[in-house]
Amino acid sequence: MNKLTKVGLSALCGSLAVASGANAGDLAVTGSATVTYTQVDGDVTGNPLGMNSGMTFKGSGELDTGATYTYTLTQADQTAYSAGSIVLNTAFGSFTLGHGHGGNGIDAYDDKMPTAWEETWGTGVGTGVHLINGVGSSTNIQYKTPVVPVLGMTLAVAYAGKVDAGQINDKGNSAAGADDTGHGMDGVITLNPQMGDWNSGLNIFAGAHVTRGTNPNRDVVEDSHNDDAGEAVLGATFALGPVTIGAQKTAEYVKGAKRTGTDPDYYTGEHYGVSFSINDDLSISYGEMKSKKYFVDPGSNEAVELEATSWQIAYSMGGISFKLADTEVDNATYTSGTSADKDGTTVAMTFAF
Repeated sequence: MNKLTKVGLSALCGSLAVASGANAGDLAVTGSATVTYTQVDGDVTGNPLGMNSGMTFKGSGELDTGATYTYTLTQADQTAYSAGSIVLNTAFGSFTLGHGHGGNGIDAYDDKMPTAWEETWGTGVGTGVHLINGVGSSTNIQYKTPVVPVLGMTLAVAYAGKVDAGQINDKGNSAAGADDTGHGMDGVITLNPQMGDWNSGLNIFAGAHVTRGTNPNRDVVEDSHNDDAGEAVLGATFALGPVTIGAQKTAEYVKGAKRTGTDPDYYTGEHYGVSFSINDDLSISYGEMKSKKYFVDPGSNEAVELEATSWQIAYSMGGISFKLADTEVDNATYTSGTSADKDGTTVAMTFAF
């Protein structure tokens, strides 16, 4: 019979410490609720009022060897379960099992631009943009090296047994799924030069992904990799005092056995951003994003470039923050014509607890 040796309950700094055991570690709960008003010109938006509510459960503990472990579970946007991760930190690096949390591989770098609030495409004005995600769409495991001194360099490698957007429960698997999709792997390297108390403010990141394509009906050699898909990202941010600037480029090769003539072959993306922290509570930002899809044999399929820009401002007052984003989108969902051009404003108020 297990003996409960210690139980604690307290509220401190917005966190709820639920229970702690002599050997079992701690569990804390944090959360927030956001009320939004979103209006998009030219769209039938109906009721513009919305709400996001979410809680994050975070458990942590330590092994006898000194290694630490962390479990994070997130519930957001009216869902019973949104994302989870388990992290084991050792002297030799960290190991992370990702379950839809988007923090492993190149999925963590789909848009790393500085912003006062949200990504350019995440303000409620629908863009329909296609972003890189590597193995992040599926349950995956990642190893990340310790930070190399001076260079501030880390290397991360993430793997998924099948890149089919499946989030697998315990004792389960993703079954057959898409029969043209096999295992996938990501590699990401980051650089943040620093020495002692000195930090260059420069963060450079580069990553690549490959999904092994499988098609039992193709008339080619089994290991020819003709149906592999790939993604890549390269970018940097630079912080100098209250100002942070950033730029990145992405590319995706969509090749797959089930592609049809109307499916794109490539996507390219460009992201730019600049943010300015006026003080500890007030910040503003501007972001710009471009994405284009291509067809090797276009025929009647036009290569269309989607573009979005967003001005944002955020102000915090204790446990409450106010945010505003004004966003313009041209050629949403890669569709040309004035009906695909949007201009919208989102106002949000978030309560943290």
